[in-house]
Amino acid sequence: MLPFFTYTNPAIAKQLLQYRHSILPQAKQRARTLGVDHGALFAWRTINGEEASAYYPAGTAQYHIDGDIAYAVDRYYNITGDHEFMVTTGLELMIETARFWQDFGNWSQINGKRQFGFYDVTGPDEYTAIVNNNYYTNRLAKFNLQRAAELVTEFADQATVLGVKADEADQWHQTADSVYLPYSEERQINEQDDSAFQKPVWPFETTPKQNYPLLLHYHPLNIYRYQVNKQADTLLADYLFMDLPHAQLKREYAYYEAITTHDSSLSRSIFSVLAAQLNDTKKATDYFMDTAQMDLVDLQGNASDGLHVANLGGSWLSIATGFGGIQFKDQCLHIDNHLPTAWPALTIRFCYRGRLLAVRYTHESTDVALIKGEPVELMVNGKRQQITTAERSSH
Repeated sequence: MLPFFTYTNPAIAKQLLQYRHSILPQAKQRARTLGVDHGALFAWRTINGEEASAYYPAGTAQYHIDGDIAYAVDRYYNITGDHEFMVTTGLELMIETARFWQDFGNWSQINGKRQFGFYDVTGPDEYTAIVNNNYYTNRLAKFNLQRAAELVTEFADQATVLGVKADEADQWHQTADSVYLPYSEERQINEQDDSAFQKPVWPFETTPKQNYPLLLHYHPLNIYRYQVNKQADTLLADYLFMDLPHAQLKREYAYYEAITTHDSSLSRSIFSVLAAQLNDTKKATDYFMDTAQMDLVDLQGNASDGLHVANLGGSWLSIATGFGGIQFKDQCLHIDNHLPTAWPALTIRFCYRGRLLAVRYTHESTDVALIKGEPVELMVNGKRQQITTAERSSH
């Protein structure tokens, strides 16, 4: 949900992140409970900051929550330019999560090289629990360490107040450079974890349709023995960082799509965005429609329990970051037109660093209008443009 608010109502996004800051004391205590002497580990499920997840393999073991929060802090800062927030709130969140990763991980000989890894963790995919070096977790930890070190330099005075010394930030840089990211030379794709490709693939062909979602029909320890994903995991990292070569992303998408059940409501929106990035407009549209209609048609069979609110955020992500190609990278906001074939036009309005922008996409053009605020430089369909009033660029 947070990206929606970051781009459309930054004040609410800020409040959500301030809530995380308010429960830092409980997060620090949680880290100590799990034997980590420095930093903070946020609870997987919580109301008051204390862990409320009873089933730890698919709850507390999802240490990536720290990296998720750090990514959210950084995205909020990049999109809003809210300097005061970083001084009062964001920087401390980045520091304490970086300190956790530094203390939680271990140096090991991996593939004949001294690298930094994270052991007995669960990634976003809750059908794969307690594994070593989950790609998503490691990628977020690497980002968290590197970005915290950069922000400590940018906000040097406040970092000093928070007790960060130069050698600590240097250590984060060095560790980030050495974080192990599993990769299969044979398949030429990122591997979900150290053991992922050693497991047999779930017998999809003999699994009755009525036995989905799997978690309602099979014991977790049965599911954990197979290659089967409840939701986007490695592909979720691909979505967040959008830095894979097109050919590798295509291979990765095909491999993980074949073993993903989408038993989680959070899954289809990510598959929609990546399909749009791969210019597969049919898949992108089909996954989006399932996402958008999830509660309307009771796609998951549990709408009686309430709305899938995070999935509603995913519906917006499918449109804005998928079809609209809105993403911040290389210190600039990018807009890329991936309008579905069946849609004649699409308009998205969003906030960016105190400005209100409206982008109208058609199959012939991408029109960016500055509704409110100062002129701004953007990347539109791969070309740098200064947006002062309504601008037009070719598709």
